[in-house]
Amino acid sequence: MARRSVPVLKQLLSNSPILNQTRSVTYMPRPGDGAPRAVTLIPGDGIGPLVTGAVEQVMEAMHAPIYFERYDVHGDMKRVPEEVMDSIRKNKVCLKGGLATPMGGGVNSLNMQLRKELDLYASLVNCFNLPGLPTRHENVDIVVIRENTEGEYSGLEHEVVPGVVESLKVTPNLYGNLVANTAAGIAGGTGVMPGGNVGADHAIFEQGASAGNVGNDKLVEQKKANPVALLLSSAMMLRHLQFPSFADRLENAVEQVIKEGKYRTRDLGGQSTTQEVVDAVLAALD
Repeated sequence: MARRSVPVLKQLLSNSPILNQTRSVTYMPRPGDGAPRAVTLIPGDGIGPLVTGAVEQVMEAMHAPIYFERYDVHGDMKRVPEEVMDSIRKNKVCLKGGLATPMGGGVNSLNMQLRKELDLYASLVNCFNLPGLPTRHENVDIVVIRENTEGEYSGLEHEVVPGVVESLKVTPNLYGNLVANTAAGIAGGTGVMPGGNVGADHAIFEQGASAGNVGNDKLVEQKKANPVALLLSSAMMLRHLQFPSFADRLENAVEQVIKEGKYRTRDLGGQSTTQEVVDAVLAALD
């Protein structure tokens, strides 16, 4: 964990003020007048458009005080377009679907570029039991906070000889990723765990565990991707933007659908499509 993230942990885990703090922490509440806020939206690859589309439907139905600036970004691009970076810097907040990571060739992923250029040094993943979703372990409520831009996430890759890529990694940071995914598995699966990547000035909210997941072609074709993780991540985003009543309403609707158990995607033991789950959430909002 980088030294700069220690103050973040202290403020998240205690009520005592941080002395000599020179930078605000994005995840902590900021004064706001309730005016609609612009949010950069990156649907991403694979199942990304499906699950971000689910969020868009729910936000519109709730009349949430936000509006999206949508940009098409894909993992096979060499860089995130500068207009997208400018949008995130301006809006301070982004909602993102998964971006495919190219294999080999010494190419850094766009996920890494976003985290490094925006200094999103802390990964936050909230892993907890959802009522009605059977799991082997009960009363799980774990928040995993890990360093996000150093160690193996430095992306130090190079091609040694044609077709052979060496990636320089430091394993202690990787353990944090393993902890987050393990905690998610204990609590009910990666498809329901919210999270985000935050820094001093910006935040990107996305699926918490196994972030960057783009699913597979079958999920996309059948339109059966699980939207729960991103819906809950968007609730985190609403609370971050100081719209707690909208966040509570969304979380309660999602929890009601999970508890009833009628509409669940395959990873949760059901056969529902993404839209069927979304429709159930929309009904639960009423």
